[in-house]
Amino acid sequence: MISENLAGILGKLLGFFEATGYFGVFFLMFIESSFIPFPSEVAVPPAGYLASQGKLSIWLVVISATLGSLFGALFNYYLAMKLGRPLVFRLLRRWGKFFFLSEKHLARADIFWQKHGHISTFTGRLIPGVRQLISIPAGFSRMPLKLFVAFTTLGAFIWCSFLAFCGYFFGKEKELLEKALSQGSKGLLIFALVILGGYAFFVLKRKKVF
Repeated sequence: MISENLAGILGKLLGFFEATGYFGVFFLMFIESSFIPFPSEVAVPPAGYLASQGKLSIWLVVISATLGSLFGALFNYYLAMKLGRPLVFRLLRRWGKFFFLSEKHLARADIFWQKHGHISTFTGRLIPGVRQLISIPAGFSRMPLKLFVAFTTLGAFIWCSFLAFCGYFFGKEKELLEKALSQGSKGLLIFALVILGGYAFFVLKRKKVF
């Protein structure tokens, strides 16, 4: 069951998106994709629901959310690139509590990126607890910008499409929406792990050949 507090937030977001439209979708997803934690599971479905009511376009919702995710990720990417790993961790140690972040959160994303490489910028967008921070280790490692943008956009597009269409089809029934979000998130997590497994197999096989 969706809590009364969460239901109240969803109701307020409906009014927010009616007032701000696609810019509101872009803005909230920019926030979600930067270092400020804001659940995209709450941000995008209400806009998808408004699309089902003819007040917004479903595909413009997806595009706005994807662009917001990309620009938020680019913010993290350049911040990490300019400041570097030691300073970012030092700042997080001092100020992270104000953003509900800890060194542990960033270290988890950093280890994930170091272990899986560039492909993690794509798969990380589909994994809870990694999604918001995966662009920071990409910045630390100075991942090529074009590749970063391509992988981030692809992962964000899949995730935002999932959220928007959940809102579009199940927005009227909050319990069904919660179930769809939960099961769909698990499905995307499995998909991401399969991609990582396939990528690891390909890399290992290629190393044996050469």
